[in-house]
Amino acid sequence: MALMITDDCINCDVCEPVCPNTAIYMGPAIYAIDPARCTECVGHFDTPQCVKVCPVNCIPHHPGHLETAAQLQAKYEKLIAHG
Repeated sequence: MALMITDDCINCDVCEPVCPNTAIYMGPAIYAIDPARCTECVGHFDTPQCVKVCPVNCIPHHPGHLETAAQLQAKYEKLIAHG
């Protein structure tokens, strides 16, 4: 599953720089996650780094982007192959 950032985000700026896939970006009001680039850090780390550093616990799984571990791995491989 891709992750998402909820309205509880306080724009603390800690999640965006730790994302290895550059999936996190500043949205109109709060940070957002591009589900096409989010692999939950599969291929890079054992746990999603944005979740690990978030001080307000506002990064759950995105219910609209359900993916298996195999799908996340394939997405990771595609991202590293194509940049």
